[in-house]
Amino acid sequence: MVAIGEASRLSGVSIETIRYYEREGIVSKAGRTSSGRRLFTDAEIAELRFIKRCRDLGFSVHDAVALKSIARKPNDACQSVEQLGRKHLTNIQEKIGELRQLESALTELVSNCEQGRKQCPMLHALMSQTDLEIGEAPFSKL
Repeated sequence: MVAIGEASRLSGVSIETIRYYEREGIVSKAGRTSSGRRLFTDAEIAELRFIKRCRDLGFSVHDAVALKSIARKPNDACQSVEQLGRKHLTNIQEKIGELRQLESALTELVSNCEQGRKQCPMLHALMSQTDLEIGEAPFSKL
């Protein structure tokens, strides 16, 4: 059994995140000493690592908890895990598409910029949607 600092080091999860996960019921609460210090078992550290791996892959905390629950009762687990994985993959692919559109829009805006110009085309394009005029205090009308 190890203290929270060592559990953090072994799992790669920050101390504050471990405390948050315990408070929210995302991971099991560690045992405590008579003085109130947390002591983590190997199983609890493995649980933290599992959640961290899920989060590193971009799964939401909710999905990470669902995957942890499925892992505890592995009968027919593969189908459930596949569904969660495919849903997450679809979300990532959609985000990649959105990021590509953002990249294209920003590339165009930045390419319109010229050093030394008094009127900035990028600011003009950004403010055209807010009914602001160039030279007005940005966001004063928002």
